Amino acid sequence: MANAGLQALGLALAVLGWLALALATALPQWRVSSYAGDSIITAVAVYQGLWMSCASQSTGQVQCKTYDSVLALSASLQATRALMVVAVVLGLVALGIAIMGMKCTHCGSDDKVQKARIAMTGGLVYVVAGLAGLVACSWYGHQIVTDFYNPLVPMNAKYEFGSGIFVGWAGSALTLLGGGLLSCSCPGKSGPRAQYPKSKAASSNREYV
Repeated sequence: MANAGLQALGLALAVLGWLALALATALPQWRVSSYAGDSIITAVAVYQGLWMSCASQSTGQVQCKTYDSVLALSASLQATRALMVVAVVLGLVALGIAIMGMKCTHCGSDDKVQKARIAMTGGLVYVVAGLAGLVACSWYGHQIVTDFYNPLVPMNAKYEFGSGIFVGWAGSALTLLGGGLLSCSCPGKSGPRAQYPKSKAASSNREYV
């Protein structure tokens, strides 16, 4: 059975990754305007997120606008939105489950095997949340790369990776790692207590002999 230190490390990494996923979901810099072309001269930088698009001028003024219609958005953006929200919600649920299964807490069952199973369940939920965030970020990143190398897309309409997608990738990795460590709390059988009556009976038989 995993020790308390491994559980605490797994929970800390999973919570840190979950917070990074929540931050990435709210950040508007998932993709930023590209300046790959030599003839592009502009004083406005455009960057887009899952919920809004912003324009930053050279003077430092930033103007943001939320998307007016959900149905008018691309299918990849809608799927990324849904997966990131699912990842954040699952991370919150996994946090409550994992806390009840921690050895250092007194909530939940007092049985060590039962608490280990609860912690393992929380770790598995964290793994699912990390996979949802990883798929969302990778899908969105693939769309950025596809549009960038598409010759039919104008050069001034091409985008590159923003900070939000990197935060999402890092959060997904930490959530997967922390969830994997919590999943190591798989309960094992306590062999010494099961063998104690047998050894006691054997010792009594040797006394009679």
